[in-house]
Amino acid sequence: MESNGKDWLQSKVSVVYRGATGRTARTSVVRVAEIHGRPVTITRKPVKNMYLRIQSKDGRISVTAPFRISDGTIRDFIENRWDWIEHAEKELNKARNAAMESGTSHVWSTARKREARQRMNDVLPELLNKWLPIVGREPSNISLRLMTTRWGSCTPATRRIRLNLELAWLEPELLEYVLVHELTHLWASGHGGSFQRYMTTFMPDWKHRRRTLNRHIIG
Repeated sequence: MESNGKDWLQSKVSVVYRGATGRTARTSVVRVAEIHGRPVTITRKPVKNMYLRIQSKDGRISVTAPFRISDGTIRDFIENRWDWIEHAEKELNKARNAAMESGTSHVWSTARKREARQRMNDVLPELLNKWLPIVGREPSNISLRLMTTRWGSCTPATRRIRLNLELAWLEPELLEYVLVHELTHLWASGHGGSFQRYMTTFMPDWKHRRRTLNRHIIG
């Protein structure tokens, strides 16, 4: 890293505020850092843990961190994972090139969205019948949509789950993994030890499925 000080945080992009019970509450602060000559977007939010992501479409590196974490700790977190970042970028490039060569890269026409939604709706009832008794929690709603950075998401407070339509074109066990992953968030909101223990209990091979899913790109 270029410096041990705070000058590696190049600029503050935005500060978002939200009114709450008559008071102004900070919800997120976004800054851009330069690390090894690469821009890294750092978002501070009211979360429990730090998360590192590489956006599949443009290769952008982003980190989400709690407000309480110091700049130095965030810098070390990124530095310690730089080898992983470079490896993940190579894998994404391989997957992107393979998709282009095989012709599986696609444009989402209305007909293609309809087909993907139908394919997923055909298998989801059976998957839910299998996994709801195992997980022991039931979502209030499952919606299917195109998502640019995630395979799925869950809002535990409302028990709403969203699944990426691109899962329709992947191996069935990967849709199954994402569904169980999101259902497990109805027990544990983060991805820490509690979440991982639940996942291992429900789906012992979940880490293998996650590795397979990570070889695919979104979009």
